[in-house]
Amino acid sequence: MGGGVLIGLAAFVIVVAGMQAAAPILVPFLLAVFIAIVLAPVISGLQRWRIPPVASLVIVILGLVLIGLLLAALVGSSFDEFSRSLPLYKARLHALMSDSLTWLSGHGVAISRQVAMDYLDPAQAMGLVTRILGGLSGVLTNGLLILLTVAFILAEASGLPEKLRAAFGEPETSLAHAAAVADNINRYMVIKTVFSLLTGVMIAVWLWAMGLDFWLLWGVLAFLLNFVPNIGSIIAAVPAVLLALIQLSVTGAALAACGFLAVNVLIGTFLEPRFMGRGLGLSTLVVFLSLIFWGWVLGPVGMLLSVPLTITAKIILASNDRTRWLAVMLGDGKIADETEEDDGVTP
Repeated sequence: MGGGVLIGLAAFVIVVAGMQAAAPILVPFLLAVFIAIVLAPVISGLQRWRIPPVASLVIVILGLVLIGLLLAALVGSSFDEFSRSLPLYKARLHALMSDSLTWLSGHGVAISRQVAMDYLDPAQAMGLVTRILGGLSGVLTNGLLILLTVAFILAEASGLPEKLRAAFGEPETSLAHAAAVADNINRYMVIKTVFSLLTGVMIAVWLWAMGLDFWLLWGVLAFLLNFVPNIGSIIAAVPAVLLALIQLSVTGAALAACGFLAVNVLIGTFLEPRFMGRGLGLSTLVVFLSLIFWGWVLGPVGMLLSVPLTITAKIILASNDRTRWLAVMLGDGKIADETEEDDGVTP
C-alpha cells in the first residue's frame, strides 16, 4: 500500500513537472478547449435551425474572430494607457499611504513606514492587473493557433462517438457515462461564462457612470476573475477601488466598492446557484489552493483557468465510485450525483 502511494505521488510530480515545462503549448490548447466547450451549444442551436454543420461552424468562428478583434482594439488601447500611467498611480498610492500613516501616528497608532510599505503596499495590487492581463495578452499572440484548434475541436466533436464505437465496439455504457460527464462540464462552463459576462458588463456600466478611468478594462478584469469564485471578485475590485480613491475621492472609492459588492452578491449568491445546480461547488480552501497551484504551473492564465480545471477534475472524480471521496474532499459539502439524476447513468 505504501509503495503504491509513493509511486502515485512520484507519477503526480512527473506529470506536474511536464505540464510546467510544456506550459507555452499547453495553455493555448486549454484555452481552446474551454472556448470550444462554451461554443458547442451555439453550434448545436444553429443546426437545430436547419443551418448545415459546416455553415454553423463558419458562423461561430467568424463571430469569435469579430469579438476577439473588437476586444483587442478596445481593451488593448486601455491596457497600454493604463500601463503608461501605472508609475504615476503607484506614486500617488505611496503618498496616500504615507499620509495615512502620519494620521495614525498623530492619533497614537505608531506603524513603521518600512514595514507598512513592505507588507501593506497597495501599489502591488495595481501591478497585479498588468501581470494578469499581460500574461493573457502574451498567450493571445498565439491567437491563430487557438482559433484553428477551436475550429478543429468543434469540427471533430460530432464524430467522436462514432470513432469510439469503431475503436472499441459497442461501449454504450461508457459512452453514456462519458457524455454525462461532458454535459456537466459543458453546463458549468456555459453558465459560468454567461454570468461572468453579465458581471463584467454590470461592473463596466457602473464604473462608467461614476466616470472612472479605464472602466472597460475593469469590466474585462471582472469578467475574467469571476471564473475564480470568492477570491476573484476581491482581486478584481481592489485595483478599481484604489484608482477611484486616487482619481475621485474616498466617497468615490466607497461607491465603486459598493458596486462590486452589489453585483457579486446578486450574481454569486442569488442567480448563479439557481442555475448551477448541486455538486459543482468547491470549498474556499480548494479555490485558493487551486489558484496558487495552477498559477505556479501555467502562469497568470493558469490562475484564470484554475477553477474550471479543478471543477473538471472534480466532476470526473465524482462520476466514479472509487474516486468519489476525492470529489467530496474538493467540494463544498453539497455533492450530488449529477450523472444519475440528470441522465440516469450509474457509474
